[in-house]
Amino acid sequence: MLTAFAAVSAVTFVAAYSLRFGGPIPEQHVAGMTVAMLCAVGVKLFSFCWHRLDQNVNRYIGFHDLVTIAKATTLSTIGLSFVDTFLLPEVSTPRGVLLIDWGVTLLAVGLLRSAPRAYRDLRSNFAKETGRRALIVGANDEGESLLRTLRMARMQPLRAVGFIDPDVRQFGQHIGGVPVVGVPEDLPRLVAEYSAHEVLIAGSLPGRVVRTVMADAQRAGVPVRAMPTHEQLLRGTVSVGPRDVSIEDLLRRDPVRLDNGAISNWLAGQTVLVTGSSGSIGSEICRQLLKHKPAKLVALDRSETGQFFLDRELEALAPGVVEVVLADTNDRERLDAVFQEHRPRVVFHAAAYKHVPLMEKHPGEAIKNITLATRNVADAAEASGAASFVMVSTDKAVNPTSVMGACKQMAERYVQAKSVGSACRFVTVRFGNVLDSAGSVIPIFRQQIAQGGPITVTHPDINRYFMMIPEAAQLVVQAATMGQGGEIFVLDMGEPVRILDLARDMIRLSGLREGEDIEVEITGLRPGEKLYEELYNDSEQHKPTSHEKIMTADCAVQPLVQVLHDLRRLEAAANDSVAEALAALEEIVPRMPTETLALRVAA
Repeated sequence: MLTAFAAVSAVTFVAAYSLRFGGPIPEQHVAGMTVAMLCAVGVKLFSFCWHRLDQNVNRYIGFHDLVTIAKATTLSTIGLSFVDTFLLPEVSTPRGVLLIDWGVTLLAVGLLRSAPRAYRDLRSNFAKETGRRALIVGANDEGESLLRTLRMARMQPLRAVGFIDPDVRQFGQHIGGVPVVGVPEDLPRLVAEYSAHEVLIAGSLPGRVVRTVMADAQRAGVPVRAMPTHEQLLRGTVSVGPRDVSIEDLLRRDPVRLDNGAISNWLAGQTVLVTGSSGSIGSEICRQLLKHKPAKLVALDRSETGQFFLDRELEALAPGVVEVVLADTNDRERLDAVFQEHRPRVVFHAAAYKHVPLMEKHPGEAIKNITLATRNVADAAEASGAASFVMVSTDKAVNPTSVMGACKQMAERYVQAKSVGSACRFVTVRFGNVLDSAGSVIPIFRQQIAQGGPITVTHPDINRYFMMIPEAAQLVVQAATMGQGGEIFVLDMGEPVRILDLARDMIRLSGLREGEDIEVEITGLRPGEKLYEELYNDSEQHKPTSHEKIMTADCAVQPLVQVLHDLRRLEAAANDSVAEALAALEEIVPRMPTETLALRVAA
């Protein structure tokens, strides 16, 4: 490579002289040109080696390499000017020659370095002319990366013939020579027009776009595959190659923007405690917290098995930082001992029961493990000198129709009331369903499909808000840095998803057909189950915050004395009969009939 660079340097310098004089070089300049050429070759080789152009692989040259070539050429021209001025004053190379030499050298070296890649790309495209044709959904960074990957691939004869993007302003533009030919709604027509054999989804497109592409591709009779996003690759949660579209792709949302500086300033070097640490949300909160370098993370849960595996995972992520604790949030004495021992600065309370039908049968246990447990943890946090307490709540607390929702609303009331006049900053973060959490609808549907069906849906119009577990945990941590105390932060859940559509999507993703391979059965709403979920009570005002995905539910705060009175009544009824527990809960947190809520929300 150095020999080639030397030859190019000499030729370009002579060519610059020839261009400067418009033809043959005058005889009086030949001797000076020869001396200057030798100096130019030396200076250029030094600059090229300094920028390591001789070590780069030509087949993979990209924009960064071309910028480096420009920097190396510019440095060599500056160096040659100094040499000509101070070391060779008798030669005095015309300044026009130096300027022309810069341009000619930049062009020649760029062509020399990029020729192997251009040859490889042309050969690859020629070889794939008769291969399978693909449309790429996503005219973005990931789409361009996918295009380059397809061109470099030798074993997979797949050629991109067009981009599809939801942004109509992209239409008619070209990426790497491939045109943007339409929007996702045009997919059936574009498949026929470009004789496409496959559709590739690139990057972090919204779930609604992925669902549209899936439905239209099925009608067009072509398969759809998805490429992982850059975020997924960096997290190491997926393989590099194309894969079948997953349910996560259908529900995908825009990436979360976090103020990592503010979070790290709040958490770095602190002792943080998380209850319910072996649950879906609690464990993910632990993972997110470790990114911000706490001095100690205390993971508290009563599940022995869950804590055992969590301990192994978190210890590998942050050796010596995590303290896994077995404790029951209803054991006041044990809880106080843990808090007094570790003195956490920040507390995330994620422990709670969550299965609506089961709580309808066991209201006393719901009262104890949702409402009273929240009181216990909040009191222990305040008594131990914690600066912040964050309760994880649910949209089921809004206009509750279930025991679980009523218990969560009572827990919210206590946390709000506790914030008045306390040195500890008490806040609540409320959100809906998280995708793929234990016992949620997605793993249930997977199990039913694996067993051959039927898939059971309780109502044809039932819908739910969904978000990914990492997104929910990230926003919980972000929301916890905001506010002064007493706020209920509500996460932006996007658009609700109809569960029946979700079931049909999963059937299709499994390669099956509804009605032929597997049935969908409507079973009727279960006790306490809502048809529609809400994020705000009637008495709450929806207000934005500094984060686009976090709002506040502004409402009046009940006096602590009143809330404590209600809690004592619930505590007394928790160990009574089911009827007594239900009656006490109904009196304190009246439940809205499911039918009434459905009619009101639909209206």
